[in-house]
Amino acid sequence: MQSSFKRIVTGLAVFLLTVVAAVSGYLIAGWSLLDAIYMVVITIFGVGYGEVRALSSPTLKVFTILVIIAGVVSAAYMVSGIVQLITEGEIRRALNLKRMTQEIESLENHVIICGFGRIGQMVARKLKEEHQLFVVIDNDPERIALAREMGFLMYQGNATDEGVLQAAQIHQARSLATVLPNDAANVFITLTARELNPNLVILARGELPSTEKKLRLAGANHVVLPATIGALRMAHMITHPAAIDFLAGGEGRTDLNELLGELDIQLTELLVEPKSSLVGGTIGDIEVSGKGTFIIVALRRADGETIIHPSRDVFLAQGDAVILMGHQGDMPQFAKRYALKREMRYRGARIR
Repeated sequence: MQSSFKRIVTGLAVFLLTVVAAVSGYLIAGWSLLDAIYMVVITIFGVGYGEVRALSSPTLKVFTILVIIAGVVSAAYMVSGIVQLITEGEIRRALNLKRMTQEIESLENHVIICGFGRIGQMVARKLKEEHQLFVVIDNDPERIALAREMGFLMYQGNATDEGVLQAAQIHQARSLATVLPNDAANVFITLTARELNPNLVILARGELPSTEKKLRLAGANHVVLPATIGALRMAHMITHPAAIDFLAGGEGRTDLNELLGELDIQLTELLVEPKSSLVGGTIGDIEVSGKGTFIIVALRRADGETIIHPSRDVFLAQGDAVILMGHQGDMPQFAKRYALKREMRYRGARIR
């Protein structure tokens, strides 16, 4: 690539130098500036028009011959550099594509990502961080170019096409994530992938809640509804601010509540109201009252301080929020029994 640029620059420099020298030579011979420029143009580019003036002098004839040779050679040298630059780029692109195809053909126990939009890009980045083998499928040339720039294995094509999935070595893959924004396309990809590889773990994206049933019937092992998850997350931030503060306080805990929800377990907060019988009590009192139905994971003081795993002898004060983890059905009963009221507001917290 560098040699191509060097050749173009060198050829251009020699060509310009030839033009300047030729014009200067004709000016020295007594020609006008316009005549000199006109003579140089028709001479170098071989237009074929007659000379502006008769070349009666042998010296002027030899000079014109040298102008022709220097001009043609420098122009040809410059053009060859441009052709080389284009050819090298095409060859390099073809070699990279061939190398990538060979790498895809050798993949085993990998992940296939269908769609390289916003969600697909986030999934790919996370898999790369975890050093997981994966290949991206998308039919958008711009997204494919982006995947190539990011160093990902990619295959350009429509993921709903059975041949494209086979080219991505779906028979050797362990997982497939179809994250297209089109529910119908995700259902079709799921059906095709399940038929091609019965042992494949399929994760499918759905835009509408009603699509989840269709995706599972099509063979998806897991269905993710980004809009639903986002809405629940926002609602949880409103209704359980202390719990969200706690989850956000450490890396790896952000999705804990969603994962616990799959087991019918809830991470929630209960505010100690002024009239609560637990004002002045201890963490141990709550544990005894709960009879082992939940675990106290943190205590957020009224001033915003959060204590992780508080000891049994820590006293409770008005405005404190106790963060509990337990069965979803036990939380409301405990709150009603001991006059603990959930507070719907947001405060920052510092972890101790």
